[in-house]
Amino acid sequence: MPPAPPRPAAGPSAPVTPGRIGLYVLLLVAGVLVAVAGTLVQAAWFPGGLLLALAAAAGLFHGGATATGTLAGAMIPGAGWLVAVFLLLSQVRPEGDFLFGAGTSSYLFLAGGLAVAVICATVAQRRAVGVPHGRVGG
Repeated sequence: MPPAPPRPAAGPSAPVTPGRIGLYVLLLVAGVLVAVAGTLVQAAWFPGGLLLALAAAAGLFHGGATATGTLAGAMIPGAGWLVAVFLLLSQVRPEGDFLFGAGTSSYLFLAGGLAVAVICATVAQRRAVGVPHGRVGG
């Protein structure tokens, strides 16, 4: 009996269904919530809070890509995270204080979150296209 052909993975051109749209909306909202929580936690318990906030973002981005099997599964919560962080960054309270301090932790949170989003989107893109794991040319 010949082996069964592999099932096609949900790639970049996965069909748009109402369930998939609903999942993308939930991922967008989760990206905003993780950004708000990470903003508060990273400043409270340095360096543990920073690592916790970045781990939560990585878990969301990778989980979104795994759940949907598409590149958009990592990009949509990343976009929600990015928009929320930059909106929180631009908010000035009446006292003149920012929600983000001017310390190293805030900059590491911004740069680390962007790096995590790019890494998770790249891994999701390689998996969706079907790039094999292992050495190249060996």
